[in-house]
Amino acid sequence: MSTLENIKKNKIVAIIRGAKPDDVLYIAEALYKGGIRLVEITMNSAEPLATIERVSDQLGDKLTIGAGTVLDGDTAKDAIKAGARFVLSPIVDKEVIEVTKRLDRVSIPGAYTATEIYQAYKIGADIIKVFPATSPSYLKDIAGPLPQIPLLPTGGVTLDNIADFKKAGAIGFGIGSSLVDTKQKVTDEYLSKLTDIAQKFVKAIHV
Repeated sequence: MSTLENIKKNKIVAIIRGAKPDDVLYIAEALYKGGIRLVEITMNSAEPLATIERVSDQLGDKLTIGAGTVLDGDTAKDAIKAGARFVLSPIVDKEVIEVTKRLDRVSIPGAYTATEIYQAYKIGADIIKVFPATSPSYLKDIAGPLPQIPLLPTGGVTLDNIADFKKAGAIGFGIGSSLVDTKQKVTDEYLSKLTDIAQKFVKAIHV
C-alpha cells in the first residue's frame, strides 16, 4: 500500500508537537495500541530529525511517520532523509511541495481559502490540510465546488465533531492536542489514557 493510500485508509494523523525526544517513542507506541497508524512529528519540536529517524527505525513497520510544520525545501529534504513518508506545512510553499514530490513523498500543505487550496493542489500537492479547521460547515462549503481535492482538516478536530467533519467531505484528519497533549507528564497512566483516547477517535470515524 502506498503512503497516500495509507493516509486515505487510516485517516487519522496524530500530531506530536513539543514532546521530549525521549518520550516520543512511548507516545507513538501508545497511539499504535489505540489503532492509530499515522504520526506527524513537527519540526518545531526538540531534535525533530533525530526523533523522526528513531521512530521510523523502530516503528516504521507499524506506523507511517510524517514531518510537520515544514516551511522550506531544505527542511523537507532533511525530514525525508530522516525517514518522513509525508510532509505537512501550515502554509502553501511552492518549493516544499515540489521538493516533496520530487523525492516521491506525499505533500500535504496547509491552506484555508478556496483560492489557496486550489493553487496548492495545482502546484502538485496530494492532499490539502485545511488549517485552521474552523467548522465542518466551512469544510463542506469548500468541498462543494472542489470535490476533486482531498481535504484534511487540522486544528479544531475533536471527538465531538470528527464525525461531522467526515460527513462534510474530509478524507482524513490532523489531530493534535485533543489527542496528544504533550504538556502532560508521560507516565504509564498517561500512556494508557492516550491509548484509550486514540481508540475513541478511531471508533468515531467508523460509526
